[in-house]
Amino acid sequence: MSGHEHAQREHPHEHGQHQHDACATGPQLTSIDEHRERILAEARVLPTHSVVLRDALGLVLAEDVQNRWPVPLFDNSAMDGYAVHSDDAVAGARLRIVADVAAGSAEDPSFGVGEAVRIMTGAPVPSAADAIVPLENTDIGTSISETPPEFITITEQPHASVHIRRKASDAEAGSIAVSAGAELGAWQLSSIAAAGYATISVHRRPRVAVISTGSELIDPAATPARGQIPESNSILLSAALRASGVEVTSSTTVPDDNDALRAAVDEARAVSDAIVLTGGASVGAFDVVKAVLDGTASIRFDRVAMQPGKPQGFGVLDNTLVFCLPGNPVSVAASFEMFVRPALRAMAGHADIDRPRVTRTAAIGWRTPAGRAQILPVIFNDQIVQPASHGGSGSHLVSSLADAEGLAIVPANIDCVDEGDAVTVMVLS
Repeated sequence: MSGHEHAQREHPHEHGQHQHDACATGPQLTSIDEHRERILAEARVLPTHSVVLRDALGLVLAEDVQNRWPVPLFDNSAMDGYAVHSDDAVAGARLRIVADVAAGSAEDPSFGVGEAVRIMTGAPVPSAADAIVPLENTDIGTSISETPPEFITITEQPHASVHIRRKASDAEAGSIAVSAGAELGAWQLSSIAAAGYATISVHRRPRVAVISTGSELIDPAATPARGQIPESNSILLSAALRASGVEVTSSTTVPDDNDALRAAVDEARAVSDAIVLTGGASVGAFDVVKAVLDGTASIRFDRVAMQPGKPQGFGVLDNTLVFCLPGNPVSVAASFEMFVRPALRAMAGHADIDRPRVTRTAAIGWRTPAGRAQILPVIFNDQIVQPASHGGSGSHLVSSLADAEGLAIVPANIDCVDEGDAVTVMVLS
């Protein structure tokens, strides 16, 4: 089966037809778990390198990051207001303002009985103060001028230590700010910056090449002649890879030509940690991927007990992981989520390599393939789920992907899904 949506190059049972003999004859099918375990055994964590924080989003931290300093670094004000002696700042007390402390100031003004210091949020609290009176708890209120007032009258007495962020109240110096293995999002990167670091050690992003095969494939904007179809697999895979935090080294479409495929694989292998090929992985006369790669290094082609996506190839060629997926787009999408994405996340150092799964109730009944797990694009709302396509679970039903929110995973021993049945759903967004 080379190429893409061309139904004539698929076997009928890939569309859910003639299922009664799909598992009764021919080689034994490989289970999803067996194929996945073979892949993950080769998905070794990539080396580490140093990156600046702005380039680390989505990467996995390779080493613990310790706080260089206490957090906060010093006692600072949580409010715009006045630094006072709490016992001196009773309601009705009139205090003289003797100093002004802004955020970033290094000053530590002293003050005595009947006195106070105007202070801004984030400014260091004077050593002599034990509380902050907010602007609104004075007779002047929240109106503020460039120069401090000469006097204020307290309208509400503060408690000792109120509105003061104490030094090290968040974290002590030397404590762990972010632990190794963390996936770096905005909050983690902020914590690392606050800990005093501009560069960190992370696991490298996987570098992945995409090769879409099929002489019937044309540019999406071109006008197809008889037998031709728009090429979409490389678009699907490149976008899915980037969304998974992967660097796409190249995206190539090649015809059903052995020499052209060999050249494309060699070029991709030189700069990539993995190659994902689509099309030509089945038993058709023009299945170029299988013809060229089967038996090369550790690359092997199996019939996996899933629909869609039964024809699967995988192996390692000179330290490059090679994924050989079927050509139909739903097969590509399902295969990517079941096998490719988990492997690449493992290579990037992620501890959690799988998407979340939830249980939902089938809103309608649908057919399932005999002896194979069904991986079905679905939409769901609240607690119910239904197929994204009205045309069944055929691997050619590419339009259903636009509406799909998840993949229903129906085990191979389930003959059919009835309305009201519990269904496991892999959540895609």
